[in-house]
Amino acid sequence: MSIHESLRLCTTSEVFYVVPADGSEILEVDRTSGELRLTRNVNAVPPSAAVRQIYGLIGIIRLIAGPYLIVITGRERVGSIGEHGVWRVTDTDIIAFARSVRHLSEVQNRHNDMYLSMVRTVFQTVGFYWSATYDVTHTLQRLQNTTPEFKFLPLHERADQRFVWNRHLLQDIVSQPELSRFALPVMHGFVSISHSVVNQKEFQLVLISRRSCYRAGVRYYCRGVDSEGHVANSVETEQIVIYQGMKASFVQTRGSIPVPWSQRPNLSYKPRPKINTLSTPSIGFERHFDTQIAIYGKQIAINLINQKGVERAVGDEFMRQISASNNAMIRYHPFDFHHECKNMQWQRLSILLGQLAEEREKQKYFLSDQSGGVVQHQDGVMRSNCMDSLDRTNVVQGLFAKASLQEQLEWLGILSVGEQLERHSDFEVLYKNVWADNGDALAMQYTGTGALKSDFTRTGKRGIAGALQDGYKSTMRYFQNNFTDGFRQVGWELFSRY
Repeated sequence: MSIHESLRLCTTSEVFYVVPADGSEILEVDRTSGELRLTRNVNAVPPSAAVRQIYGLIGIIRLIAGPYLIVITGRERVGSIGEHGVWRVTDTDIIAFARSVRHLSEVQNRHNDMYLSMVRTVFQTVGFYWSATYDVTHTLQRLQNTTPEFKFLPLHERADQRFVWNRHLLQDIVSQPELSRFALPVMHGFVSISHSVVNQKEFQLVLISRRSCYRAGVRYYCRGVDSEGHVANSVETEQIVIYQGMKASFVQTRGSIPVPWSQRPNLSYKPRPKINTLSTPSIGFERHFDTQIAIYGKQIAINLINQKGVERAVGDEFMRQISASNNAMIRYHPFDFHHECKNMQWQRLSILLGQLAEEREKQKYFLSDQSGGVVQHQDGVMRSNCMDSLDRTNVVQGLFAKASLQEQLEWLGILSVGEQLERHSDFEVLYKNVWADNGDALAMQYTGTGALKSDFTRTGKRGIAGALQDGYKSTMRYFQNNFTDGFRQVGWELFSRY
């Protein structure tokens, strides 16, 4: 069931009327009672109503002054996956049900304005996406492994709830099944859709990073795992190739080290991480990997943090938990990124690729033929982390994804067997920039700046200019982490209600 994609919001002092382009049905929102009802009376909207174009309902949020309707007022087309358009939110509006705030005290009004500012800060963070006809929250493999009935469910019901950031804001709408076509699930992360040419063969390259809405937050205010097994900055990244009806997909995950640890800002450049000794560390750890194994299969846990200095304690606890679990479905693989690549010896990342080449090949990738039949499944996933699960992680994930892409393009017949992708310089530039853009987007969402080390991801080289740019970004992170991130953290918690 698709969602109404182009809408008009017609506003009177008593009612919001949400009218689809086809006029087949109208959602009425009573601004006094909060009641939502569906009408098919095409004359329901009075001529005096103020009319504006909107593109979807993010939902209803309740603050001190009462409920607010959040609508999408600006969008940018990212591209199409098949015939399905994918859009990025560029602007929103938050509209009060109440016509005034005279019912609030001065203190209440001040607090309400603060909460409104927090919610607006969330939407100032780029990276909210949706499709009215395609489920961007699921991988190709998950979409393939469904029942025929699944495809007829409303989009909000069949979406992967880990990646529906506005799910609690939709509760008033989804509680009435007849309103399902107005319930727009919104994903946060990154989407790139590129039309590519290699050997005069056109194909589509898609990269989707889906941030989990569980344990939402910003860098130093949100670390580690909770008792439910949710980790901070958890992201599923899927690289897709579509060629002549055939589809290939390679999935990786990232997320904070799944032990209970924190790293609260204290004005020092790099606060010392602390292990929470009051909790039972194995509970969150076990629940995290139980869930990951159930969804993805065998886990290759790639730990990229420093094996000396302040980061070591968290890595040691991670290794201890993995050893104690004695779980054959988890393989732990530490790789001290900074030590191995010191003095800009980034070519040494080939060591890590070689160490895990056999495991990656065993996992394979998802593949479907022109008729939609499954040729093979991906069995397992590489779960990478560093301290932020951003900069080092994005570099490594881009390299593993490229190794898988080489094999996919050979199978699809775009490359001949043994022909190296590096020979195609135009595509190399496009590919590296897509992954660098992915890293910048995820870093901006978690830390407030673009990714460090992005010069290597974009060019394949590490230089002085890139190191200087990283110094600037690190300074900006220091300021934001210590002086503005507390406000941002509360905003994310208010929005996601996790």
